[in-house]
Amino acid sequence: MTRTRLYHAACGAALMLPLSGCITVDTPDKPIEINLNVTIRQEVVVRLQRDVEQLINQNPDAFPQSATPQNQ
Repeated sequence: MTRTRLYHAACGAALMLPLSGCITVDTPDKPIEINLNVTIRQEVVVRLQRDVEQLINQNPDAFPQSATPQNQ
């Protein structure tokens, strides 16, 4: 069993040997550019909601609350 594994490993190495000159790893000439199209709308809306709630609570006379209709 070990002879078979050794044989397979040797054959694999022999097949990879000619490819060693073809494969090269180089750094790119230009910097890598990553485009992130991310929307941050939700965070901005939450912040505005909190600010508006604080403003209404601080100035209740400037923003009168209308009576909410009750469900029948």
